[in-house]
Amino acid sequence: MPDPKVRFDELITTLRERDFRLTPQRVELVRLIAASEGHPSAAQLYAKIRTQFPTMSQATVYKTLALLKEMNQVLEIDLRDDSHYDGNRPHPHPHLICMQCNKIEDGDLELDPPSIKRLEKTSGYQIVRPQLLFYGLCPDCRKSG
Repeated sequence: MPDPKVRFDELITTLRERDFRLTPQRVELVRLIAASEGHPSAAQLYAKIRTQFPTMSQATVYKTLALLKEMNQVLEIDLRDDSHYDGNRPHPHPHLICMQCNKIEDGDLELDPPSIKRLEKTSGYQIVRPQLLFYGLCPDCRKSG
């Protein structure tokens, strides 16, 4: 995981370059994203911020996450009923998702750029955001049966 302070500064710089209004609420959201060790959902981020900023709207969280996603600063992991976000490793990488407890972990496997280019060539698609998801059972769920 990158240094949260360094990652925070990167995210803030990127938002400033786009002239995005940095309210205290949005700065706190960026701080949470930069310091997150997991893959929080928008609802989880909103719940954490709401304790400090009770009048903040969910729309602010979703708008900020959408902008960061558009700028390739967070990866959205689209689960069946909710999206989760990876703000620490915004480059394409695999995610392991437990089908029982919904735990998400980063996979230690590099996505091969030549393979992605080959897929673009054979399919005709321009791949904008490669993402690789592996669904299965985490070690804890496997132990519990």
